Amino acid sequence: MQAQKLSKKEFGSAILNGNASGIIVALIPAALVSQLLAAMPQTEIVKTLTMMVTLAQSALPIIAAFAVGALLKFGTVESASMALATFIASGVVTVHGGQYVMSGSGVILNIMLTTFMASIVTIIFHKLLGQLRAVFEPLAVLVVGGGLGLLTLPVMVAVQDSIGAVVDAATQTAPLIMGILLGIIFAVLIVSPLSSVGIATAIGLTGIGAANTGIVTASLVLAIMSMKENSWGLFIAHFMGSPKIQMANMLSKPKLFIPVIIASAIAGGVSSGLSMSGTPFSAGFGMSGFIGPITALNESAGSGIGLRVSLTFFIVPIAMALIMKYIFIDKLKLVESKDLKLPEV
Repeated sequence: MQAQKLSKKEFGSAILNGNASGIIVALIPAALVSQLLAAMPQTEIVKTLTMMVTLAQSALPIIAAFAVGALLKFGTVESASMALATFIASGVVTVHGGQYVMSGSGVILNIMLTTFMASIVTIIFHKLLGQLRAVFEPLAVLVVGGGLGLLTLPVMVAVQDSIGAVVDAATQTAPLIMGILLGIIFAVLIVSPLSSVGIATAIGLTGIGAANTGIVTASLVLAIMSMKENSWGLFIAHFMGSPKIQMANMLSKPKLFIPVIIASAIAGGVSSGLSMSGTPFSAGFGMSGFIGPITALNESAGSGIGLRVSLTFFIVPIAMALIMKYIFIDKLKLVESKDLKLPEV
């Protein structure tokens, strides 16, 4: 098992990058087409496609754990055992009326924590079980790794709820300040292990478009700043999928938050000034599947809505991304494109 030979930094990087890869695979399909499918006539084909991308989101903990296992050079049995433990502890499955119900993509923060704990548990049992690991390792990792994850799940939910309370408090301030704060908060959330959609939904963030604008701006800043290092597919994945793919780089290099925060603060203020509106669902998605601009078109009042949406979701975010690249990469040299290099998936 190659994981035993990795340094602490390499081990941590594998956990972060594996989860980021899981997010790409599990969440991007729904982000790209969910809004389009909802607007189409609900034929059997459309319903089937909707079912497919919805279930794909719930597979996030399994895919993330397998991706972590691959990066740690685990065998098939070890990766599969870790995937079971992570799925159990993810929060994807809940009990209602004595029945098990699967929905959502789980608590991302706890998914990451469980993949970390389950990885260590897997390494330990790999040594202890010896030739018996093929028989007993799945059960051992499931019970111990998954059990630890279930213990931390309420704590991680509480952390996410606390973040939601902070965001809710920001909505009580003056409109311009509120727009700036929400732009910053959701830009940070979208590249963190926390669920921006979950927090927006939990606090009922209705009527505010700045949160979505912050995510759009963050995604474009990261995409444009990293365009020399990443493929075109990954470039597009930042804003049509999720900028959370940069989570590993952001957490390991905190300086990357500086241009994201500055750009999102300005864009959030502009969004608030232009009276952009949204829903709890759209607030956490950014440009994915054009959910943000489409919702703003439907929810915002006043004249010139087309121009206002264009400014909020395209012109200002792109301009801010180019300015941040010029300042932080070309002039100050504080950030390098390679800081945002992503693993090819």
